Amino acid sequence: MRYVLDIAYDGTGFAGWQRQPNAHTVQAELEAALSTALRQQTSCTGAGRTDAGVHARQLIVHFDHPEALPPRFFHSLNALLPATVSVNGLYRTADPDFHSRFHAVRRAYIYQIIRKKSPFYRDQATWVRHELDLAAMQAAAAVLPEYEDFASFCKAHGAHETTLCRMDAAFWQEEGDLLCFHIAANRFLRGMVRAIVGTLLEVGRGRRDIADFRRVIEARDRRAAGANAPPQGLFLTEVSYPEGSLIPLL
Repeated sequence: MRYVLDIAYDGTGFAGWQRQPNAHTVQAELEAALSTALRQQTSCTGAGRTDAGVHARQLIVHFDHPEALPPRFFHSLNALLPATVSVNGLYRTADPDFHSRFHAVRRAYIYQIIRKKSPFYRDQATWVRHELDLAAMQAAAAVLPEYEDFASFCKAHGAHETTLCRMDAAFWQEEGDLLCFHIAANRFLRGMVRAIVGTLLEVGRGRRDIADFRRVIEARDRRAAGANAPPQGLFLTEVSYPEGSLIPLL
């Protein structure tokens, strides 16, 4: 049977989501906990992968188990995981071939910027010391959904079949001392959000105008865009599926 977990994690100290040799990853921690809770070697597949230091408020993960889950499985799994990883939901799938990555129809991210130094946001936001023109950054962000090809924000030499994405939201929002960039699309390229934020920050500092931001997108060349924003400000916040795909078990 195919089961699905809704997990969250603090990416600080992890080398990203994906299992890697000789590296501390979220996937390795989760698979170790699953294997212990189910008393058999168990692998899992996530809806995407986050880089080192990037966080997730929601990542959907599927795994297979040949029978009903043991009693108190949900509580046991959370007890086995480190404090930086939590399981927030448990589901079975309506479709036995459900795939957490390929069946996702929308993903959303938030990038957090802190505008004054704070020890409490050291690993959950990027401190920007410079004054930023929020109106210019908002205007630049608003043009993103007009485009479909985001090759300029794709990690160089990334293994992507296509650089086309359908973006339906891109905007900045002030939340106290935080300045949060919200972005959502059907899919994202490797390093895409951090590259977009890095380029928008150049707009905010007056180094680029809106016309230049458009030229960056239209160049379809990673060298045209700004540097990646640091990883700690980035959160994967939502992964969505067609209605009825997941059946709650809690």
